[in-house]
Amino acid sequence: MGDTSTPQRGLHLAISGTYSSGKSTTTETLSMATGIPRTHAMTSREILLDLVPGKQVQELSAMELTMLGLRRLEERIHHEAGQGPFISDGSVIHEWIYGEARMRVGINPGANLLLRTVKNIAGLPVKRFYRQYMDAYGAVAKARAKRIYDAYVHLPVEFEMKADGHRPVSEPFRKMSDDLLIETLEELEIPYHVVGGTVRERVERIVEIFDLPLVMPLDEAIERAGAKVSRATEILEKDARFHEAQRTKSLRRRVSYAVRF
Repeated sequence: MGDTSTPQRGLHLAISGTYSSGKSTTTETLSMATGIPRTHAMTSREILLDLVPGKQVQELSAMELTMLGLRRLEERIHHEAGQGPFISDGSVIHEWIYGEARMRVGINPGANLLLRTVKNIAGLPVKRFYRQYMDAYGAVAKARAKRIYDAYVHLPVEFEMKADGHRPVSEPFRKMSDDLLIETLEELEIPYHVVGGTVRERVERIVEIFDLPLVMPLDEAIERAGAKVSRATEILEKDARFHEAQRTKSLRRRVSYAVRF
């Protein structure tokens, strides 16, 4: 299947995939190679610097996770509001998917069974509200996805996940998120293609599927995109190391994170 967009506005393509699937590098390379603007939401780490400085995702309460998801949704809607074509790093359904997966496995998917049980018990009084909230969020996100995107490219789980505290360290959670993404695309009947392999193989295949013109040699795009993503990651990791050095590893703090919801 080729380009499914309308001629007036160009292609609205979402690159889908769960944690550590290579979305940023793939979308950056594809954007540079084709000249189609890349849109994205700020990363969780970038948003946390503003919303709750010094915390990692695994330390957030349910309310803080809700704030994070809404902020990323706001970012996506803002950046996708233009009239021209775009390649989206992720999509509006991604934050809902992660929230839905947390509803099923617990607020901290990387915790051991005992801590997950404690958190589930602590969250019982508000779980019904969050269930209803996630259903409403999902309905809004799905409706927008069906309205705004012409097609998806889904990147399967092929790379190991970096355990940096800002990504859930549970592989079952990552697999569940990946399955939910595919299930949602099937439910919405949005055209999608699963594309794996190296960055070069992925970009070449996407260009072929949608018959996209190249405005930059692929080798140059790969090199530039890799350098850009690496610089952004280095800045965030430097900040994370600073905050880690400042953290208070008290028993009280550890217990409060263990039982929070």
